[in-house]
Amino acid sequence: MLDIKFIRENRDLVAKGAQKKRINFDLNELISLDDQRRELTTSIEKKRAEQNLVSVRVTRANPAEKQLLIESMRHLKDGLHEEEERLKEIMQKWQAIMLQVPNIPDISVPDGESDEDNKEIKSWGEKTVFDFEAKDHMEIMLNLGMADFDRGAKVHGFRGYYLTGDGVRLCFAIWNYALDFFSKKNFHLMMPPSIVRKINFYGTGHLPADNDDIYMTQDGDGLIATAEIPLMGFHSDEILPLEQLPKRYLGFSPSYRREAGAHSKDLKGLIRVNEFYKFEQLIICEANHDLSVNLHEELNRNTEEFIESLGLPYQTVVACGGDLGRGHVKMYDINLWIPKEGTYREISSASYFHDFQCRRFGIRYKDKEGKTRHAYSLNATAIPTPRILVSLVENFQQKDGSIRVPDVLVKYLGKDRISI
Repeated sequence: MLDIKFIRENRDLVAKGAQKKRINFDLNELISLDDQRRELTTSIEKKRAEQNLVSVRVTRANPAEKQLLIESMRHLKDGLHEEEERLKEIMQKWQAIMLQVPNIPDISVPDGESDEDNKEIKSWGEKTVFDFEAKDHMEIMLNLGMADFDRGAKVHGFRGYYLTGDGVRLCFAIWNYALDFFSKKNFHLMMPPSIVRKINFYGTGHLPADNDDIYMTQDGDGLIATAEIPLMGFHSDEILPLEQLPKRYLGFSPSYRREAGAHSKDLKGLIRVNEFYKFEQLIICEANHDLSVNLHEELNRNTEEFIESLGLPYQTVVACGGDLGRGHVKMYDINLWIPKEGTYREISSASYFHDFQCRRFGIRYKDKEGKTRHAYSLNATAIPTPRILVSLVENFQQKDGSIRVPDVLVKYLGKDRISI
């Protein structure tokens, strides 16, 4: 959420930022509502002050004066009540539009309509070439008893899957390796709740825009799509000591996404599923743009290094304006090479938000001058499973149908090859 003072003073900038993100909201209506909000708030404060003053006079007045003062208080109270009710109505409309105001994208963010317009800034590794007819991850895993997709669909429905045998063991190997790898990056390990109050989705900016993609309970709580959501909620309504910043968390959690509107997209296998597991990097830091930029590069590079250690070819792209979320200032995506499809598929996103999320969550700190300020936030995928299995299995498949295990995972899996 942007500061309304900032919005009023930078209307052109806010409007251009929304245009770059392809987000529509009525800025003129917001300003009009804010004018009414401010006018009513001032009037209500004056009436309350007058009410307090009359109350003091009543205690000191003689009987005749007291009756007149009580009568004037009645009219004052009626007027105050009427304005308070009008303010409630105005505030509901004001808050609804405030939640629609997007953050300002960085000047380096390219223009574009969708993820198809994202710009590659890096590629690593040679695209895998085989001297035999390569199989896709589904066929490989079925042949090796690593997954069961038919029974997954029978039990869960569309996008259902079972991991079995070495499919499960390989996920545990990746988790244990990721735990060791990212723990060396100075993160505090967290396993947060995966069911959280709805307010936390508004805090991160997943609501109101992503309402159709969230699994909601009968009590109005939601199942998280990423550990970012409960990790941000951890410090909600807190003032953090400056010397404790930056806060650096590595969260591990199940994640749930309905994938609404994506029914015909990435249909097969493990690329786009409704439930999965993910390590997430998250940082809360001082309100400093240059610091955010540097930490953003660091978080993205952490994931690049992890993927490189596995030996998987990838590309890194910078997201265009139309592919940015409402709260993002800038975002990188890392896409892994999928040999059978002959294309790259997203595996990770790294983003920074300035104070957009922390303002919603009320996460603050006192700077060196003792001024209370909203902190800045950043997050990045460390690694998701089982999606990474798609690229890993396909890139490391062998002619005999087996899978060569990446060297760094051998000690965690206990063998260097998965075969029948």
